Amino acid sequence: MAQRTGLRLDLVVGGAALVFVGIATAVGLAVPNVFAAAPPLFAQWMPHVGIGTPLAILVAVVVIAWRPPLRFAYPLAVAWTFSLALIDGWQRGIADRLTSRDEYLHEVPGVHDIAAMLRSFSGRILDFQPDSWTTHVAGHPPGALLIFVWLDRLGLGGGAWAGVFVILIGSLTAFAVPWTIRSLGNTELASTVVPWPWPWRRADPASTTRSVSTGELASAVVPFSVLLPGAVWMGVSADGLFAGVTALAVALLVQRHWIAWVAGGLLLGYSVFLSYGLLLFGLVALAALVMSRRWVALGVAVVAALAVMAAFAASGFWWFDGYHLVVERYYQGIGALRPYSYWVWADLAALVLAAGPAAIAGLRRLPGSPLLLLTGAAVLAILLADVTGLSKAEVERIWLPFTVWLVPAAALLPASTRRWWLAAQALTALAVNHLVLTNW
Repeated sequence: MAQRTGLRLDLVVGGAALVFVGIATAVGLAVPNVFAAAPPLFAQWMPHVGIGTPLAILVAVVVIAWRPPLRFAYPLAVAWTFSLALIDGWQRGIADRLTSRDEYLHEVPGVHDIAAMLRSFSGRILDFQPDSWTTHVAGHPPGALLIFVWLDRLGLGGGAWAGVFVILIGSLTAFAVPWTIRSLGNTELASTVVPWPWPWRRADPASTTRSVSTGELASAVVPFSVLLPGAVWMGVSADGLFAGVTALAVALLVQRHWIAWVAGGLLLGYSVFLSYGLLLFGLVALAALVMSRRWVALGVAVVAALAVMAAFAASGFWWFDGYHLVVERYYQGIGALRPYSYWVWADLAALVLAAGPAAIAGLRRLPGSPLLLLTGAAVLAILLADVTGLSKAEVERIWLPFTVWLVPAAALLPASTRRWWLAAQALTALAVNHLVLTNW
């Protein structure tokens, strides 16, 4: 009886999350100045199919039927993301995604001297100047623009190479997240689940699962990480790249060798220069290090991250100056017009579509689980980002670095139901990609 009640509550939470999305859509269409044609998503209603349609369905069927091991997570995630992007076609879905006047590639031809660009970067953040940066460049530190400049210098310029590069890096999340969980230790971790919303209630043995190792838990996470609905926005947005960089950073930090700690710290430090909001990602990294009990790794990572900040400061860009100017730039545009009273909760509805109903249903099983600290840190970071009001709309892509750490909660769902939840994840991604044309 207790087990059936738990399964029923999973369905109730997952269903309620989708109803929440429906409410956000209805209210968003009625509220003025939302500036989103398909709220809570920043997209346009445009039902369509493409060459990626059968490919995406095929990948989904393979993952659901097979539930692959960790070593196949990355190639399958690449296939999933590419196939979703190709639903919109090669040009519209991949090659042209990063070439609009608001995107990074628009500014790449004008960067003739990287050192000079870094020195003058902050002076071009505010809008209504003759040389103001385009929207995405102005809204981020220079680290993001630098990546595309370096690609161009390597002979990989243009939208096609940039789009492929972003997908390849973003897809690392499907490997890095379960790899992190597997690396957190070889000891048995209690997976007793105290069903939300009664975290104080003593767990009924009949409704709990057996203790599992981190390796077993990681294996259960893999297919959910592969079929992430957020892959719709990983192919292709720079935020997908940010997610790949940060996920790999955390995975390296919990390894056993100091070289991995240095590399993880450098990536983590650089990530703060990809997006100002990724300062909050420190909560996820700290949670992973606390769980691994690698205190030396924490010190090494901090030193490495500070070295990155020092390098940017020596080059002429001070992060804190950039942040204050970006806040001012945000309120020079439609960010000042979008109603906080709507987006403060509708953003969470967009998150539901990016994380998928399985991840949301799994969150109710988080108290008492081995993922409480790690996934809980991602939840806290998202809530802090939400209340700032600096991301009203478009969070389905902006929050991708945090969203990928919610997905492991789906592995807490009973094994007998996971195949159905995987199907729900795939259907969510397919529905979004076929019903709307995402843009940013």
